[in-house]
Amino acid sequence: MTAIQAFLIAVLQGASELFPVSSLGHAVVVPALLHWPLDQKAPAFLPFLVLLHTGTAAALLAFFWRDWWALACGVFGRGDDATVNAMRRRFVLIVIATIPAVILGATLEKFVRGLFASPILAAAMLVLNGMLLLFGERLRKTGGARDLDSLNGWDALAIGCWQCTALVPGISRAGATMVGGLLRGLNHGASAHFSFLIATPIIIGATVLETRHLFGAAVPPGTFQLAAMAAVAAGIVAWASTWFLMRYFRHHDDWALNPFAYYCIAFGLAASLWLGLA
Repeated sequence: MTAIQAFLIAVLQGASELFPVSSLGHAVVVPALLHWPLDQKAPAFLPFLVLLHTGTAAALLAFFWRDWWALACGVFGRGDDATVNAMRRRFVLIVIATIPAVILGATLEKFVRGLFASPILAAAMLVLNGMLLLFGERLRKTGGARDLDSLNGWDALAIGCWQCTALVPGISRAGATMVGGLLRGLNHGASAHFSFLIATPIIIGATVLETRHLFGAAVPPGTFQLAAMAAVAAGIVAWASTWFLMRYFRHHDDWALNPFAYYCIAFGLAASLWLGLA
């Protein structure tokens, strides 16, 4: 892998992980379109997976540090009773929303990703992801939009179940959880906020699981240095993406997911046609 390829993969990861366009789908489709001979299961690629996820998780923690600090204070009982109770409740909701993806990810991830990880199928799933985003916008509950404090356990569980669809390459985790939030009555800003909060433990968990495979792996010299630079780039792009998206969703509540939906449908159809003819 060249330095340019590593940088472009880092930028792609940092942006598509948080934009509702599927980082995994793009990671499968884009190298195929560019004819990059990348084996994402090879030991030499594993450090990139680990460090790129580390960079993304660090960016989310840095952007939402006030949320996580408040949650930590609440869990350990620091603050007035009302704040402690509210933060403990929110922490429990994050845990509930994370459970479905943890269970299904541990049991079905390899099977599902192996089944759908061909570039042309991933491109087709990007089209489906776009349709899912349009579906969420069309059927979302309008009027009297709820905020995060109004969520209950069933809401969190429903959003967590939507998150499980992202096990399929081409289906966006951020997009699916946002659709789940919209269907539970959240506005785009609150839905994106909760989506990014529950993304952090999922990404950290994936990083830990990937790290296990580094022990004993035959990694070429210089790989970690290149991966570390790529991780910094991914983290910077992820932080900037989060900054942009939080403001974008707050100010475009009527149609916020539509542009991403149209992009996924157009890109997925074009990639499917190109790969099918190649």
